[in-house]
Amino acid sequence: MLILGGRGCALVRLGMPIAIATASAPADLRGVDAWINQTLAPVSDAVAAVVFHTVPLAGQPFPLIVGWLIVLALVCTVVLGLPQWRGVRHAFDLLRGRYTDPKETGEVSHFQALTAALSGTVGLGNIAGVAVAVTIGGPGATLWMVVAGLLGMASKFAECTLGVRFRQHHDDGSVSGGPMYYLSGGLAHVGWPRLGRWLAVVFAVCCMGGALGGGNMFQANQAFHQMVNVTGGAASPLVGWGWLFGVVMAVAVGLAIIGGIRTIVRVTEKLVPLMAVLYLAAGLLILALHAAELGPALLRIWHGAFTSEGVAGGAVGALIQGFRRAAFSNEAGIGSAAIAHSAVRTGEPFSEGHVALLEPFIDTVVICTVTALVIGVTGVAQPGLTGVELTSAAFAAGLPWFPEVLAVCVLLFAFSTMIAWSYYGLKAWTYLVGQGRRQELAFKLFFCVCVVVGASMQLGPVIDFSDAMVFLMAVPNVIGLYLLMPMLRRDLARYRRRLASGEIRALW
Repeated sequence: MLILGGRGCALVRLGMPIAIATASAPADLRGVDAWINQTLAPVSDAVAAVVFHTVPLAGQPFPLIVGWLIVLALVCTVVLGLPQWRGVRHAFDLLRGRYTDPKETGEVSHFQALTAALSGTVGLGNIAGVAVAVTIGGPGATLWMVVAGLLGMASKFAECTLGVRFRQHHDDGSVSGGPMYYLSGGLAHVGWPRLGRWLAVVFAVCCMGGALGGGNMFQANQAFHQMVNVTGGAASPLVGWGWLFGVVMAVAVGLAIIGGIRTIVRVTEKLVPLMAVLYLAAGLLILALHAAELGPALLRIWHGAFTSEGVAGGAVGALIQGFRRAAFSNEAGIGSAAIAHSAVRTGEPFSEGHVALLEPFIDTVVICTVTALVIGVTGVAQPGLTGVELTSAAFAAGLPWFPEVLAVCVLLFAFSTMIAWSYYGLKAWTYLVGQGRRQELAFKLFFCVCVVVGASMQLGPVIDFSDAMVFLMAVPNVIGLYLLMPMLRRDLARYRRRLASGEIRALW
């Protein structure tokens, strides 16, 4: 069974082969596929080679982009004074609406902004990616994955705070924010206007590429092939009808995104909790049924994280796989989530920063850890079984009916990812070409057309290129965060003093 959802293209580089059927496109479309692949393959390979360049670390390949993100997370943790520890209680109070003034400017609530951002990350990485990390790095990879997730909470805190701090308000009541705006406006504020403008343009271009490819066409393509697989594979009546599946999905996506972030969050605030609760409930039930194995599984995780005995490279291999899985799962430091969080109704930028730090905790620390523990307690790991096959087998060992439910979740994961990334791409597009109903409608229509294209064709290099574009977003974003860190630290100290003195009060 094939599972997708969330940002999952990078799993190919993690060693997980993503099977793509070749019978979904008519012969005339396959000819177009081949031409597009041959034309873009050299460019795609070159960009991916740079973005995902690896260096040897204790004999194991370590992607520099992962180190780029993890170092940022560590710096944010230290410089901002452990926000993921000191701010959790305040984050939950904000999420419950205790500090929410309905008169504040913005478009969505704290909860809606969080679910919109989570809809773009929760999915494939939490299901298949964890299994890949455990298979390659051993059980110890789980611990390092959790550590990286906890550190990533600080990165998410920083970028989402800045997203609200430098967002722009429009006459119709809508807002635009994200790295494009805090790179241009924020760096101009601290004396780097020209650098800020260039970094913002680079980020916006990369964001558009990632949204149309990995956040759209990849999701539609894999959703269709999942439906083919569960309805008979090569003998499925859906074979050859990818374009029709794409049309249906494009209509659904269009209805969800036509009204902008306000209609998107009406979907995500219901869909994301449903997906998370369903998956976690099944996982916790399996852990309860295998309670006797939970202790030994935790010991294997601890032992594998620090000893030289491991599947690939011992403790270092476990660390690399754990950090890599966390970075590819929660996207802390990439900047995408700041676009969704910027739409929140608040007059305090740090309020949304606190809410945003919960995102890596939910995505990586909770959901990914439950996946790893289910794999550990069921003992289904065996040679040749990895990725989604391993995760599916682990859940089936405890709940024989769950793989069928998981197949339904696949479409939900894909759909939620597509509508979240449509908003990211839209804001990047309007930053480059300007605000206006025509500009927005043009992008939304093109986004829906790409849904049909993605479901109908095999665009391997296109997906590889867009995947690289997503992680290339981290380069300008991280540079900007480093330059804005002193200002962020001063403002955070002031916010904490106001909170402690009662100047910022809960409304109930």
